[in-house]
Amino acid sequence: MANTREIQTRMKSIQDTMKITNAMYMISSSKMKKARKNLSDAEPYFYTLQMAIERILRHLPDVMNQYFEPDEADCKKEEKRIGYLVVTADKGLAGAYNHNVIKLAQEALDRPGNHMLFILGDIGRQYFVKRGVEIEQDFQYTVQNPTMSRARNIAESLLEYYNSHKLDEIHIVYTKMVNAMQTEAETLQLLPLKKANFGKQFVDVHMEEIALWPSADAVLQNIVPNYIAGFIYGALVESYCSEQNSRMMAMEAATTSAKDMLKDLSVAYNRARQAAITQELTEVISGAKAQKKKKKH
Repeated sequence: MANTREIQTRMKSIQDTMKITNAMYMISSSKMKKARKNLSDAEPYFYTLQMAIERILRHLPDVMNQYFEPDEADCKKEEKRIGYLVVTADKGLAGAYNHNVIKLAQEALDRPGNHMLFILGDIGRQYFVKRGVEIEQDFQYTVQNPTMSRARNIAESLLEYYNSHKLDEIHIVYTKMVNAMQTEAETLQLLPLKKANFGKQFVDVHMEEIALWPSADAVLQNIVPNYIAGFIYGALVESYCSEQNSRMMAMEAATTSAKDMLKDLSVAYNRARQAAITQELTEVISGAKAQKKKKKH
């Protein structure tokens, strides 16, 4: 059994760790609330863009545009050039957050097709570099501060690949918040857009007659890039909130484990202390008896 000094040292170390985990929990909570507010402030603009696209498609369902999926694929799945934007964190201590995203990304890269990898976040960057996976573009932005400006820059880079026909499809691998307690990593197709995904959310909304100038295609050419930038911004904020939520849960679990360890160590400390006291009493009694025997002789 460890002596009382060793147990006290270990208890002090655990108490110091608890202070850190509690602080990280509070910081993550504050960051998540701020990020969700920023997203809610920006959402109305991008919902309006979505409604505008829906209006165009509702009036002109057969409109042709490069940003929308054609009725028939022009190449086989094995021949498609597919880009994946993978959003991970810059650091760990967030439970399975990074693992789930990387697992989905790795599964996507293992499927048929010619893949290009676009990375956002140090954890994903380190993972793929160590495994010798070629990274087409590494966005050197910290994911700790998602902004609309950065989302636009990322969208512009991806659209350049798409518009120059270097990519046939663009997907994003990120983590969304299902609810306040649950997050889920998922892969979504950014481009080309699917007409079936529009026109279902605003069916009951009255829309007046519209005029598109110079053409519906030209209008979509201007709206869709902004819509893609908004979607990426939303995904970055969702990922950031999911990361903070996962870190909060991980820190809460670590704090609970630390408390349990302190309880066990407290019991062990009391036992060691009682054993030491008992040993000291035994030594004192034995010494007293030895002194009595000595006097008799």
